[in-house]
Amino acid sequence: PKKAKRRQAAGDSGSSNVFSMFEQSQIQEYKEAFTIIDQNRDGIISKDDLRDVLASMGQLNVKNEELEAMIKEASGPINFTVFLTMFGEKLKGADPEDVILTAFKVLDPEATGSIKKEFLEELLTTQCD
Repeated sequence: PKKAKRRQAAGDSGSSNVFSMFEQSQIQEYKEAFTIIDQNRDGIISKDDLRDVLASMGQLNVKNEELEAMIKEASGPINFTVFLTMFGEKLKGADPEDVILTAFKVLDPEATGSIKKEFLEELLTTQCD
């Protein structure tokens, strides 16, 4: 048991490099999201936690298979470090926030906070391959 604990601790410290990928404010936002999802406050996101948080958002008929697939995206229990690592992996290659905001400003020239459906449909049918 002691060896297993040491190995797990070593694994955690090795993956802690993920914290350098994010600014402190981003880490705090992810921590808040993690806390919301971790419904039973045990420090691990479980299938039941996912079911409860999805139900609170109106997703009442999520199948067990779907929840299991979400949990299996991680190689083991989803603690905060694993949660952050998963987001880091998903965001690799994503455009920086300022690039995305600039793109939305182009799509929302009147700065209304939304994109008109007709405008988006026109762009997608005339500008995209």
